[in-house]
Amino acid sequence: MPQDRQGWRVAPAPDGRGTPEEHKPSPPHRWRGFWIFFGVLLALNWLSVLVFQPAGQPRVTVPFSPYFIEQLKAGHVRSISTTGDTVNGTFTLKLRYPPSSTKATPTTLFKTQVPSFWPGSELTALLQGHDVQVNAKSTSTGTSLLAELFLGFGPTLLLVGLFFMLARRASAGGGLGGLGNFGRSQARRIDPNEILVTFDDVAGIDEAKTELTVIVDFLKSPERYQRLGGRMPHGVLLYGQPGTGKTLLARAVAGEAHAAFFSIAASEFIEAIVGVGAARVRDLFAKAKEAAPAIIFIDELDAVGRSRQGSAGITGANDEREQTLDQILTEMDGFASKEAVVVLGATNRPEILDQALLRPGRFDRRVAVQPPDKPGRIKILEVHTRSLPLGRDVDLAALAASTPGMVGADLANLANEAALLAARRDHHAVQMADFTDSLEKIMLGAPRGILLSAEDRERTAYHESGHALVGMLTPGADPVRKVSIIPRGMALGVTLSTPDTDRVGYSREELEAKIHVALGGRVAEEVVYGRITTGAESDIQQLTQIARQMVGRWGMSDRLGPIALLPADGAVGYLLPGVAETSPQTQYLVDEEVRRIVEEAQAEVMRVLGDHRDQLESLTRALLEAETLDAPEAYAAAGVPMPAVAELPAATSS
Repeated sequence: MPQDRQGWRVAPAPDGRGTPEEHKPSPPHRWRGFWIFFGVLLALNWLSVLVFQPAGQPRVTVPFSPYFIEQLKAGHVRSISTTGDTVNGTFTLKLRYPPSSTKATPTTLFKTQVPSFWPGSELTALLQGHDVQVNAKSTSTGTSLLAELFLGFGPTLLLVGLFFMLARRASAGGGLGGLGNFGRSQARRIDPNEILVTFDDVAGIDEAKTELTVIVDFLKSPERYQRLGGRMPHGVLLYGQPGTGKTLLARAVAGEAHAAFFSIAASEFIEAIVGVGAARVRDLFAKAKEAAPAIIFIDELDAVGRSRQGSAGITGANDEREQTLDQILTEMDGFASKEAVVVLGATNRPEILDQALLRPGRFDRRVAVQPPDKPGRIKILEVHTRSLPLGRDVDLAALAASTPGMVGADLANLANEAALLAARRDHHAVQMADFTDSLEKIMLGAPRGILLSAEDRERTAYHESGHALVGMLTPGADPVRKVSIIPRGMALGVTLSTPDTDRVGYSREELEAKIHVALGGRVAEEVVYGRITTGAESDIQQLTQIARQMVGRWGMSDRLGPIALLPADGAVGYLLPGVAETSPQTQYLVDEEVRRIVEEAQAEVMRVLGDHRDQLESLTRALLEAETLDAPEAYAAAGVPMPAVAELPAATSS
């Protein structure tokens, strides 16, 4: 493994990010013919200027009156030649115009313009009286019809020829793509020998890997499944919350099967011109069939696979997105059973996908990519730290225990932040303190260098002590891990509470405890100062959301019963009046139940903090002195026995 100047081992991320591209010599310019054509045009233009430029001495422009008339009366005009109202003539001697200018060149050639209002008879009499030779030319050019056509349509023909040449080059695959590549797929192809990610680089989602093992076997030996008449699914949908590793898992399938990998985001199919997305789909599937065994990975499938119900425009016509979706469905139906091509789709919102995508024969196999549990997080940390020089005090199991709810992307970010922090501190290895400080930065936010006034600092301490003390005294609340009045992110202080183990569900009592803890800061300010401030904005938003979901989604209201009154995705129906899922009376009852839950919780928190005012004062004084209290110090300052839980590793900077 390569090392840098400080001896660090450097390796790319498991999903291929950070891999340096090999230096390749730049290909020869494919537009050599275009530049030759352009140079010839410049040369022709230069030659035309030389040919049509009048030879000899320059012809000076003089005013008709009084200069030309005066010279004509003085007998200095030898001859003139007229073309319409334009007069080109010759003086009998070299004259300088303007006469007072010493820089003007003396010449016998001149030109002028006869005004349209000047009497022709008067000019004719002057010319005849001074024996001036008069010549006349026709106003027509006298050029041939072929020359006129060439001069009139020549520039247009040149532009048409240029676009024709660009279109031919684009259709042949050269040049900048242009018009010929407009309907070509934008998918990025990765050859099998370039895919370095395998199932060994994917940790914490063993169930999903087991589901996809069958797909790998089918791509390696499709005849094994065909001999018994079986048909392998050609569409697999990976769904789960962002950061769980869906894209990494798709690359690992291609790496295990040694198959070509075509990766594209669904939004890249869509263009403003209707029909382009469908053409790109056809081109992508054609390329994948030629490169079989191959995997087509469509990320963010919901960009084109969203349900078509109610999505038609005013005219009723299907838009570009729907035509693209129809083409994907058609191409997946056209797979032959012997074609070793699998389509992997990834989405964070499977519930909004069109039902035609999910029917048998298309994306008929769905794999849930769930957040990892504690053993899974340990494996993920092992994957993302195997290229880092770790100190002897690093305990990955303790880090995994203190990061419930984090997914693979979060843990990868944690390892990267720890490495960067260790580099700034000039450590020779990444220490446990680097990990814990990075974890605090991710979970609590980066410290801000602002100076609070004594009054704001004290109020913040009471606010955070209220959160912490209510969390310590409320049954069912998550244990307090850290309390701080150091401004981080947008908050002036932070109280961190995390569960002991991974949670998959909550009881009514546990949710009510969360509401109590969220109210602790606001109630503490009210108990101490007798007034409230705006510092509880995020707390109020959090507890209101919990209370509303308790009533509308989880059936935890005795008055309304186990009825789903709110949609799972938080939407309130279509943007049309009269299509809400509940009546106005029911919505009023939901609001009343939410208010009742919050008001009862506020009364209980007010009672708890009033009965334990001394403990609130003690915890506030300790927090003002230390600014940050870990779990043991916080419980000791509050005089509350500390539960037997796994502590968040203490962060010590060095």
